[in-house]
Amino acid sequence: MKSKTIFFCTDCGNEMPKWQGKCPACGAWNTVVERPAEKVSKRTSVVDGRGSRAGIAVNKPKAMRDVEVTNELRFRTGMGELDRVLGGGAVKGSLVLVGGAPGIGKSTLMLQICDSLCQFAHVLYVSGEESERQIKLRAERLKVKGEGLSLLAETNLENIMDAVRETKPDVLIVDSIQTLYNGDISSAPGSISQVKECTMALMQLAKGNGITVFVIGHVNKEGAIAGPKVLEHMVDCVLYFEGERHMAYRILRAAKNRFGATNEIGVFEMEDGGLAEVPNPSEALLAGRPKDTPGTCVTCVMEGARPVLAEIQALVVPSSLGNPRRVSNGFDYNRSMLLLAVLEKRGGLMLSNCDAYMNVIGGLSLDEPAADLAAVLAMASSFRDREVPHDLAAIGEVGLTGELRAVSALGQRLSEVQRLGFTKCLIPKRTQGKLIVPDGLELIRVSNIREALAALI
Repeated sequence: MKSKTIFFCTDCGNEMPKWQGKCPACGAWNTVVERPAEKVSKRTSVVDGRGSRAGIAVNKPKAMRDVEVTNELRFRTGMGELDRVLGGGAVKGSLVLVGGAPGIGKSTLMLQICDSLCQFAHVLYVSGEESERQIKLRAERLKVKGEGLSLLAETNLENIMDAVRETKPDVLIVDSIQTLYNGDISSAPGSISQVKECTMALMQLAKGNGITVFVIGHVNKEGAIAGPKVLEHMVDCVLYFEGERHMAYRILRAAKNRFGATNEIGVFEMEDGGLAEVPNPSEALLAGRPKDTPGTCVTCVMEGARPVLAEIQALVVPSSLGNPRRVSNGFDYNRSMLLLAVLEKRGGLMLSNCDAYMNVIGGLSLDEPAADLAAVLAMASSFRDREVPHDLAAIGEVGLTGELRAVSALGQRLSEVQRLGFTKCLIPKRTQGKLIVPDGLELIRVSNIREALAALI
């Protein structure tokens, strides 16, 4: 028999007899959730003189100097790119959320790491979307041996907890959180209350028993309610898979990490046999780059501590429409419009009557200002139909007055540019700190976009 449940507002805590779209107390929309009545009653229980609440221990403040600090226990997952994003490996007793659009490769990645994890740990793979037979067929396709891997097709949270207590795994993988449900809550699986309650139970399981839990969550096109966005504050690490389904490359990015940095990325390539690591993404992204072709330029961006070379392509053609068309893929649309305006006003190029299309090769999303100069050169090259030298890269931020600003970690960027065979690099005239120029790399220093266009195009 299901226990009694209540409805309350997550913003003001107001209780109500039934679900409502709008809280009558504070007026907030979509903040009413369902919770078991027993869990709420603990908050109002009386505290006895011994500092306990109906037999439940109460934590007391502790001086920071008295808190014992121990190094977290990390272990390798078998995928170097995943370990990089996690900060050096998975942490024992942590809760990791892997989010992304359906079909991007989340389940494939989790099943592939099982092959390495099973060599030293017992792994329990729980799926609410596939049967054990389907998982085994996919594992055979990915060449996952599965020694020490247990499979469970279940959506009931209580049955999953019983299986964990019985098998005592070291690593638990849940695919996916939207399919689980708590029998004490009457709402449908995938609702906000069900997702939060199931995640909270998994978090207590991870912290209490030292089990590393990987939870898969789907994100819809708006990036909302489908899962991860409502769970980011509850988990220890949030990883997002980025990339288009029809493109080979996938980017794994950390949006939150309590045990490491959040600016690292991992690059994978989707092949017939599953996801393959790309240890040298710059070389892979520049493969097949056309030579002596207008409208393309290479830049170097920093993804965490890793410099990555990216190719920006632009196509500028006369428009027959009253309002010229502007399309940007992989480059921030508003920033591309800003650069077009600066190029016309400060660079002297009449682009107001032209359609402009910009694309970043390989499915990368560039949000760093250091890519501004390469984008400007690519658009100017396409407009004048004159190619940028094939052995040249451009790094720099463009201001509204057309000036070029210095960027961080320029030394690392130049080393990566030289390593990939480039002999020239266009950079701002003013740089931060002492700059060591790699052997064989010629620096072209310019102060504004007019000088850059005059030097190259």
